[in-house]
Amino acid sequence: MARIVLTRRSPLTPAVCWERLTDWPRHGDRVPFTEVSVVHGSGRQAGDTILARTAVGPVTFDDPMEIVALESPGPGRPGFCRLEKRGHVVRGWAELGVRRTPGDSGTDVTWAEELTIAALPGALEAVVAPVGRVVFGRVLNHLLSPTEDGRRRHPAHP
Repeated sequence: MARIVLTRRSPLTPAVCWERLTDWPRHGDRVPFTEVSVVHGSGRQAGDTILARTAVGPVTFDDPMEIVALESPGPGRPGFCRLEKRGHVVRGWAELGVRRTPGDSGTDVTWAEELTIAALPGALEAVVAPVGRVVFGRVLNHLLSPTEDGRRRHPAHP
């Protein structure tokens, strides 16, 4: 099992950070060979399903995730989303959170994830967390970039 915790401070408002964090297809913009989509619901409430599909040549696997808790940020209230990974290959959970920083100077953002990859040889388990920190860190940096204009880009064209 790999445990990944990322934190960022953004000059953006909690509402803007939240919109970007829960714009699920944009998560795939910085993950090689992966497309992310909402397959059930709007992607904005508990019970909705998100799918990350990774394909490298003929090898394809799905990472379906169910939103089990979601509360948008509001005045004096942080935003929080918990996803449960329900796939055969990837199991675990992810939690995303936004909270206004003290002094109204921006937003603290957290991304915590615990995942297990089925049938991964024991020798490779040790690389999951470091690789996950790099990959998910790129996604988080992309989503929170103050210069990001909100348009999806093809992953090969950053």
